[in-house]
Amino acid sequence: MTQSHTADVLIIGGGLVGMTTAIGLAREGISSVVVDSSDPAAQTAQGFDGRASAISTASWNLYVNLGMGEDLAAKGCPIDSIAVTDGMKPGRIDFRPGADNGEGEAALGRMYANRDLRIAMYAAAAREQAITFLTNARVATRERDAHGVTVTLEDGAVLKGRLLVAAEGRQSPTRDEAGFTPARWDYGHRAIITGLYHEKPHDNVAWEIFYPAGPFALLPLLDDEGRHRSALVWTVAEKDASGVLALPDRAFLSEVEKRMNGIFGKIELASPRSSYPLNFHHTARIVDTRLALVGDAAHGMHPIAGQGLNVGLRDVAALVEVLADGMRLGLDVGDAQLLARYERWRAVDTFMVAGATDVLTRLFGIPGRIPSAIRRLGMAGVQRMPTL
Repeated sequence: MTQSHTADVLIIGGGLVGMTTAIGLAREGISSVVVDSSDPAAQTAQGFDGRASAISTASWNLYVNLGMGEDLAAKGCPIDSIAVTDGMKPGRIDFRPGADNGEGEAALGRMYANRDLRIAMYAAAAREQAITFLTNARVATRERDAHGVTVTLEDGAVLKGRLLVAAEGRQSPTRDEAGFTPARWDYGHRAIITGLYHEKPHDNVAWEIFYPAGPFALLPLLDDEGRHRSALVWTVAEKDASGVLALPDRAFLSEVEKRMNGIFGKIELASPRSSYPLNFHHTARIVDTRLALVGDAAHGMHPIAGQGLNVGLRDVAALVEVLADGMRLGLDVGDAQLLARYERWRAVDTFMVAGATDVLTRLFGIPGRIPSAIRRLGMAGVQRMPTL
């Protein structure tokens, strides 16, 4: 028999942003069905796959308010400082706002392995009766009109709701099918991701080292059974990516050590290598008839500042607040005025962060000794002027 589900909101995509949306809505008494094509068991399997996310203080407060603070408190590594340097040459910036923000929280946020974030989210979702989570499910058709939304899955299941939320990530079929035309371009680079064990402690410092081919980021994680550990995000030219990924482990680690300039001592791989292409897209319009975009479905940016997930979580916070306010007033969650308010709220923030990351990427990507010297001179000046 064909299965059917009815809820206030249908969420396509059960990643970090999609699941947070569902949990936030449930806490406000708004029911949802989450459709995810992946298998949660694979996403939370034992082991470290190298993927990690920087969680800002604002995002941490959101998770606390959603009931995930206790599950996540002991899993995140505080970021006490960010070291920014051009090729490990003299002249750099150390962002050190202090050990905490005055409320016992890390001022620059925390680093989490994505697996730990997912485990906490699945546990929080399981406590909410207003969430129906469909896994290993793929969408066949989407229909929207003035009266509601209908999603049919490939297995024949029919889902009905009053609002459709696209949280599928950068390659969002829902966004593309709706006719949104984001501004987009390709950086011609690929991010290589892995985890590292290292001899020396990272002291809760995140490193952003800029090379002509792109940034080389070392992100602090909690020690694993007494071993110091960091996540690596190494940007290489697309034409070189396959060669770097094909290197034997020993040769790969040798190349990584050269770029680290010995700051962590001897290193070992802590996880398999993976990669993804780097591109930019920004959608000025993020709502349509009974449709709202959140996270990377609406805006994808370079990971240079680690803000992609945090911007997506601010989308979630804004959308949940707008819909909850509307429900308290007796409005339909798919009401066009509510969605317009959400779009206005998020317009400036997403544009400014996406634009800033793009400018930084291009500024530090200018090759040559003279541009490098100018950048290092500027950073050294900022370093000496606390106000800046």
